[in-house]
Amino acid sequence: MATTEERMQILQMIADGKISASEGAELLRTLAQSNKTQTTEPLKGASNPRWFRVRVTDMASGRNKINVNIPMGLVNVGIKMGARFAPEMEGVEYEQIIEAIHSGQQGKILDVTNDEEGERVEIFVE
Repeated sequence: MATTEERMQILQMIADGKISASEGAELLRTLAQSNKTQTTEPLKGASNPRWFRVRVTDMASGRNKINVNIPMGLVNVGIKMGARFAPEMEGVEYEQIIEAIHSGQQGKILDVTNDEEGERVEIFVE
């Protein structure tokens, strides 16, 4: 079952306009299904990460354009949504991101700079 914190995070993303209501409903459904089928086997030598964080920074001003925290139970859906919002990132190996998560890596797992758009995209597992 989804935790209250995870559900509130999704509802806050809807309220902030970061995702639509239909996307939020899909995330909530996926979270409920994910929590039903997810095993609780802990990673060796590490605590289980709880958040997948995506931050997009405007390089000229240094201000965050996007700063989204997604519960780890929604990572697959979140990556698919991220790919839809950033089609210019098609060269990025999404399988490497998934592999890094499943192998237990924590901290920054991706750091890409787009000089044409003046943006920096960072992905963290926390």
